[in-house]
Amino acid sequence: MKTLHNILFPEQLRVLPHARAWNIALRTAHIGVTGILFGGHVFDVSAERLLIWLYLSIFTGLGLIVIEAYPHCRWFYQGRGVFVLFKLILLGIIPLLWDYRVAILSVVIVIASVGSHMPGRFRYYSLLHRKVLE
Repeated sequence: MKTLHNILFPEQLRVLPHARAWNIALRTAHIGVTGILFGGHVFDVSAERLLIWLYLSIFTGLGLIVIEAYPHCRWFYQGRGVFVLFKLILLGIIPLLWDYRVAILSVVIVIASVGSHMPGRFRYYSLLHRKVLE
């Protein structure tokens, strides 16, 4: 019988069919819709006009998380996952600090860029195991 731990942290990595293609498609869409959303905030577009772009940003972002975490949930405590979780925390405080949303979104963009392009020794570093997990 499989336990929740075995499902989330399988001994052998799961393989998502066509994961690379899904990742490229979702990442491209995510960059596009988040860029529109960010620009809307920069140019003070009304919230109701930005709502669809917010929903598309959330949908594509969740899709990317699923693709990354599907093989093994250790993604969440590796550098790459920690960067995403930190971005989500910053995004979550925007409603509380609405007047600072452009600055917060700018920081989120920097974190996203650095997180996506940092060397593997940081991206795959496990905060839990204190070593790189490939």
